[in-house]
Amino acid sequence: MIIKQNNLISFSFGYKKPMSENTSLRKEEHLDICLQQDVAFKEKTTGFERFYFVHNALPEINFSEVDCSTYFLDKPLSFPMMITAITGGFREAEKINAELAQVCEAQQIALGLGSQRQACENSNYWRSFSVVRDKAPTIPIVGNIGAAQVARLSDTEIIQHLVDLIKADALAVHLNPLQEVLQPEGNTHFRGVLAGLEKIVRSLEIPVIVKETGAGISHSVAKQLRQIGVRYVDVSGAGGTSWAGVESYRSKFPALAKKFWDWGIPTALSILEVSKVKGLRIIASGGISGGLDIAKAIALGADLAGAARILLKTLCLNGIKGLIELLESWKNELKTVMFLTGSKNLAQLKKARLINQNWEDVKSSILRRKH
Repeated sequence: MIIKQNNLISFSFGYKKPMSENTSLRKEEHLDICLQQDVAFKEKTTGFERFYFVHNALPEINFSEVDCSTYFLDKPLSFPMMITAITGGFREAEKINAELAQVCEAQQIALGLGSQRQACENSNYWRSFSVVRDKAPTIPIVGNIGAAQVARLSDTEIIQHLVDLIKADALAVHLNPLQEVLQPEGNTHFRGVLAGLEKIVRSLEIPVIVKETGAGISHSVAKQLRQIGVRYVDVSGAGGTSWAGVESYRSKFPALAKKFWDWGIPTALSILEVSKVKGLRIIASGGISGGLDIAKAIALGADLAGAARILLKTLCLNGIKGLIELLESWKNELKTVMFLTGSKNLAQLKKARLINQNWEDVKSSILRRKH
């Protein structure tokens, strides 16, 4: 259970696998597990460690000239970073989201909310979502709903409500078939998701971001998404938080979930897969752990990077100040990579040479595979 101590969010240990049909309680259970248990991938990694930047001993720029700022959803960011979908829909989530929003506003980075499904069911915890816009009036804020809910849409009125509730700049639809099939109360009715997505894309005035939840997106799925008008994809690849791992702590029969603990496409590979589809802007999440990972993600084809659990744990343990300090260190690490590759801005970083473990130029090998 989440506890407050000295104005910081903390958490208790001794999780006992409660199960509930109640959406609010389930969201709290998920958050508790993510904070208390080691639910990272066990053997599979993000894949970023397989790639290396070619060092530029003559960068011909001053460090002070390095500019890592960018735009996302037509709003300026100090660096290409987003705190991706975390939480909402239960009592303690209001404080967590308020503090995350304060951090994002101070750092001028984007913020994604956790699933707003609870807000479709009742108004009990609407404030846990709407508080973010009050605390962060200028940054990009992204709403969130699940694919299983989208598949059953008769109209988009409820979706528009979710957008209006937080004055969202975009809506994320999360694809989580792995989690749903392992979750005790999971919804595995995924027939019709693509049609539902197309309906939302056409009806909303803001962009729709399609994101995975830790298992990655392939080239074929990205191509299908682009064909229905999706312009933003968050790969959310393998190597960070395992939602199969999370559900193994909730299930009465955890053996199946443990079998799929390391299921998914590594984040780096997923970026390469999705980058083959023209017209998509890519958010790279799934195991992002610092500025070097952000830089590699950009060089591999992403436009933005995102992280969730590592940042939430920092907030819980070290408060707003501690999270700001961590994000500042990530930003400085990214700028250092840019300096050492002679990249004055992010457009130049996208062109920086990456080599794989076999000392093969990554971009050249991608071009060869395309022809």
